[in-house]
Amino acid sequence: MVLLLFVDLDPELAALRALGGFFVLRTGAAPEGPLPTLAWIYENPASDVYRHPLTFRVHVVAERLRAPEPRVAASIAQQALAARLWSTALGCAVLYDRMPDLDPGLLHWDADSGAPDDLWLAEVRPLPADATALADTVLHGHLEPLTAALVAHHRMSAGLLWGNAASALAGAARELDRWARARGRTEVATRARVLTAELLTHPLLAGTGTLTGTAFRRRSCCLYYRVPGGGVCGDCCFTQPPGPSPNAASG
Repeated sequence: MVLLLFVDLDPELAALRALGGFFVLRTGAAPEGPLPTLAWIYENPASDVYRHPLTFRVHVVAERLRAPEPRVAASIAQQALAARLWSTALGCAVLYDRMPDLDPGLLHWDADSGAPDDLWLAEVRPLPADATALADTVLHGHLEPLTAALVAHHRMSAGLLWGNAASALAGAARELDRWARARGRTEVATRARVLTAELLTHPLLAGTGTLTGTAFRRRSCCLYYRVPGGGVCGDCCFTQPPGPSPNAASG
């Protein structure tokens, strides 16, 4: 029998700090700006699209990584935000047995910053931490409207984006498993694996890849190999970066 050891959900989500930057979520009032909420971003995807925070984020990623085209940067930007959301939600679920309400109206986003400075939660409201609540909060609350916006304005494949979402979830679970096992917290590792396996059966994620233990092999590619100096990720459907067919005519 595994004894589950939880701490109370605190206003600063302090237990997440030990897990690293992708898991940390700042709480309280957002810094001066003011920064838009993710609700505003999702609800106004066509509002002055060239100055929209989501478009700005894609341009920031493209510039930093020297991405060859916007859709490559859009894919990487989406996967990073998905990883932040999954990491925070899953980290809270396994350490607190509660998660904060990540309602898009409470969550502010700085499109010019990386983790952990990109997200601020205005108020910590505890929610249950089962797979249904995680799916409602992250998949339906965030990743569905984010996917719709990127498909509409960046010519993205929905299948690729849902593959990114599944990859980000599996990555968060692997990091939790690694952290927990190094500290003898087998109950944390087990709970992370169970929740992740259940979430990957959700209709939005089912069919995106195969989970074996903590290893995930996706059926799509995030396009990172197209970034200068990039390669294929550990869970990519490719074993090496795609290139011209060896039978293609030269010259």
